[in-house]
Amino acid sequence: MSYFTDSTWQDWLKDIIDVGIVSYIIYKMILLVRGTRAVQLLKGIFVLVATWAISTWFNLYTLKWLMNQMFTFGIVTVLIIFQPELRRVLEQLGRGNLFSRTYSQERNAVSEQIEEVIRAVQNMSKRKVGALIVFERKTGITELIESGIAMESRITSELLINIFTPNSPLHDGAVIIRSNQIMAAGCYLPLSENPFISKELGTRHRAAIGVSEVSDALSVVVSEETGQVSLSINGMIVRDINEESLISKLFEELTLKSSGNGKVKSSKIAFWKRKGE
Repeated sequence: MSYFTDSTWQDWLKDIIDVGIVSYIIYKMILLVRGTRAVQLLKGIFVLVATWAISTWFNLYTLKWLMNQMFTFGIVTVLIIFQPELRRVLEQLGRGNLFSRTYSQERNAVSEQIEEVIRAVQNMSKRKVGALIVFERKTGITELIESGIAMESRITSELLINIFTPNSPLHDGAVIIRSNQIMAAGCYLPLSENPFISKELGTRHRAAIGVSEVSDALSVVVSEETGQVSLSINGMIVRDINEESLISKLFEELTLKSSGNGKVKSSKIAFWKRKGE
């Protein structure tokens, strides 16, 4: 208790800065290893540490001795196992962009993702192939993902086109994209019960509107009858949206940072009023 009573505001400030820097470094390290094999290796290490803690708590001498022997060579083992990830960290540190790369990389990843989706949408629109592509955002829609066939695949235009090819097993459902992966195909979505929706819109469009009513997801629809492309978000739909507007809106929404509850702001409302049915 003496530390807390004798500490000055300068000591508190130094501690806060110290913890903040360490936390930020750990956060950046997690971003670097996310999506790599290192994640699974970290889980294995966590299991070993948990086993050691249990053996210490219950005084399991043999198991504790075995864990101690493993940890004796732990540092060398970690250096060997995580050599690729450590090399990436040192490379990023040498380039001076270890702490500034995340946002630009996120935007580049979104751009590549949109490019593949647009290429597929263009192809299907020309051939009048019906399609429904859903982008998950902050509100999780895991239950909808689980209603389809799990894929967890890289987003490519060729894969999207093949999924929605008529008479293929998955062409009737929706594709759901999370981050940079196609999580599932053939997914079932809730249909909108909005009585003001145009009678011209079929099941695919109502499903696109429905998922955007129960979450902040956005949906891209290709009409099987006309080949028109539509965009649905927050319970509203823009029909026959042109390519430039679609790319702009997808990029804006998918790179949008945290803004409260994710509702449409005034500038976005103006967009829908200009582009509405």
